[in-house]
Amino acid sequence: MAVQETLEVYKEIGLTYAFQLRNFTLTSVFQLRNLINESCKDTEPWYLIVLTSGCTLMLISLYGIIFQSESLLSRCKKLFFRIVRRLPYVGAQIQCKLNKALNEMSERMVLKNGFNYIHALPQTGLKQEQVMEKLKKEYSSIGDVSWETGKVSGTVYSGDERLTQLLVKVYGEFAWTNPLHSDIFPGVRKMEAEVVRMTCTLFNGGPNACGTVTSGGTESILMACKAYRDLAYEKGIKHPEIVAPVSAHAAFDKAAHYFGMKIVHIPVNKATMQVDVKAMKRAISKNTAMLVCSAPQFPHGIIDPIEEVAKLALKYQLPFHVDACLGGFLIVFMKKAGFPLKPFDFRVKGVTSISADTHKYGYAPKGSSVIMYSDKKYRHYQFFVAPDWQGGIYASPAIAGSRPGGIIAACWATMMHIGEDGYIEATKKNHQSSTVHRNRVAENERHFYFWEA
Repeated sequence: MAVQETLEVYKEIGLTYAFQLRNFTLTSVFQLRNLINESCKDTEPWYLIVLTSGCTLMLISLYGIIFQSESLLSRCKKLFFRIVRRLPYVGAQIQCKLNKALNEMSERMVLKNGFNYIHALPQTGLKQEQVMEKLKKEYSSIGDVSWETGKVSGTVYSGDERLTQLLVKVYGEFAWTNPLHSDIFPGVRKMEAEVVRMTCTLFNGGPNACGTVTSGGTESILMACKAYRDLAYEKGIKHPEIVAPVSAHAAFDKAAHYFGMKIVHIPVNKATMQVDVKAMKRAISKNTAMLVCSAPQFPHGIIDPIEEVAKLALKYQLPFHVDACLGGFLIVFMKKAGFPLKPFDFRVKGVTSISADTHKYGYAPKGSSVIMYSDKKYRHYQFFVAPDWQGGIYASPAIAGSRPGGIIAACWATMMHIGEDGYIEATKKNHQSSTVHRNRVAENERHFYFWEA
């Protein structure tokens, strides 16, 4: 009974405050109306209409200037430097420095005596023997860097002679094929499907995992961003944003530039070089189209905290892309090589897509990568279809229309030839090599500190 009486008292108090608030609001509105009417009583109606229209247009224009995919600060910086470059003295100095740099580049690229650039087709075609002789004499011999010794980081990942011989044969067998015409070249279509499925299996994709073979890591990243941009459009997001670490590959900036998105760069922890998860959480907004992490990232070789960011993706119902282009075909074999890592792939609930380059530590020839999705519903947004073209229905899964079937075949052949055991052994060797280098760097640092002291 006492509880009922207490509730009645609170109800009466609440109604009293609500009534007072209503009266205050109505009084304020009437006072504001009277104030405006009093202020405008001597103003002609046409002037009010013009003033209101002008202010409205000005606010719309101001909104358009401030709220663009590229930040206002970035645009102001570009404008400032454009103006500075046009100043007589500054512009001349910049051009002088550019000319100097171009001259230095030209000097490094000077051809050997007797060699010139070809500017036109030969009148009569060369014989096969002549073509090969010219290639070896004038092109293969250019350059002083011996990449075959394995000392050129981030350029060539294999170079094994026996694998090269196999790839030459495979490419020759499928040199004229094009997966765009899958009805004519069903074998290439089958090989692409198998490359995608084998890669999805390596990254622990489920039965609905799918993907596409692309021309490289940049295209794989572009396709993921394009898919999530279109998904964001469908959700009603007009200005989609990519939330990515500052350490993420520049292809995400390229995607933002190409697709009219905004990229929000998140700082990394200076001690671990991993993305700051708390800062990423703060950066999530109503315009966020996707979250990004790297496994590992290019600048430092560090794997971001995939599991923590995946929790954010689940909480805010956002797509989450893991870029494993650089070391994807190493980290998937680390556990079996005896060096287990924290989960980074489709085992982590919340990861919706992964990019991995077969032409890096997958040892396939240049021009092949795989973009994977946890479910077909995401890949759907990657595709482009033009049903009303006069030449018929045009559809393509990635950026390119025609694609070299020979590269897909060579990628398939590489994976089949090396096999799981071969990749595990290669991973062990890479880990051993990195350990040796790390120890040498640490030893050099100790000597340096000793010398400084």
